[in-house]
Formats: sequence, C-alpha cells, structure tokens
Amino acid sequence: MIRVQSADFDVGLELKKLTEGNRQIGAVTSFVGLVRDITGEDTISAMILEHYPGMTEKQLVDIEYEANQRWDLNSSLIIHRYGRLGPGDNIVLVACASSHRESAFDACHFLIDWLKTKAPFWKLEETSDGDRWVEANTKDDIATARWRK
Repeated sequence: MIRVQSADFDVGLELKKLTEGNRQIGAVTSFVGLVRDITGEDTISAMILEHYPGMTEKQLVDIEYEANQRWDLNSSLIIHRYGRLGPGDNIVLVACASSHRESAFDACHFLIDWLKTKAPFWKLEETSDGDRWVEANTKDDIATARWRK
C-alpha cells in the first residue's frame, strides 16, 4: 500500500492495520524517518517537502512492486509526507511483513534505500543561514547500488 499525504500518521495504528487478520505473518520490520533539527553546522527550523502528484505515487508503486518481486512479502506499506514539517515530525514510514524476518528486513532496507534515491521528492531546509535545497548524497547512491541486479 502506498500513501502520499500531508497529514501525520500513527505508526502503531498503521502497523496494526498492516498485519490485521493475517496469521501467516511471522515478522514485521519498519522504518520511520523524522525531521532532524540540525544538519552539519546549521540548525533546521523546518523542512518543506515537495512532490509531483501522480508521478510520485507511480514511482512509489514501482518501487514497492520491485520489493515484492524480490522478497516473499505478505504485505508492505509506504507512507510519505509532504508539506512543511518541523523537527521531530514524521516524514516517512516503510513497513514490510513476511512469514520470516530475513525477507522483511531485506525488503524494508531495500525500500528505504530506493526511496532516498528514486522517489521524486524535493526537500527545502529552512535554516538559520537561510533556505537551501537538500542535494543528493553520495552515501545514498552507494547504498542503492548494492540492490541493483
């Protein structure tokens, strides 16, 4: 399941809905990304996340589909927020449910790495030294490369 939304989410409730009624699930892994209040030397007062509606959802569906092709998942979930978020706010929830932990861990890790580099979101940080766009990170590209077939 994919959701792109401005509203916050309740992690516990989302995980409960992901597994509800499915007794084949033996493992659930999740990742929650939060807005930090500092980057490098600068204090962040807010982060504005922008996306291209329609294109973003399609890309997330493709990424989730890829994970489901590679690993035996019972269910998966990607929730990504957009809009103006403050330090401590939830940005993203990725969760994977499987019969066994290894598939759940690997798929969740894959989804996080691919979201960082493949999902069309743009981040603007509001800092004490002015606003600036977050640029691609070489470490994220390296992390994604290990999942290429």
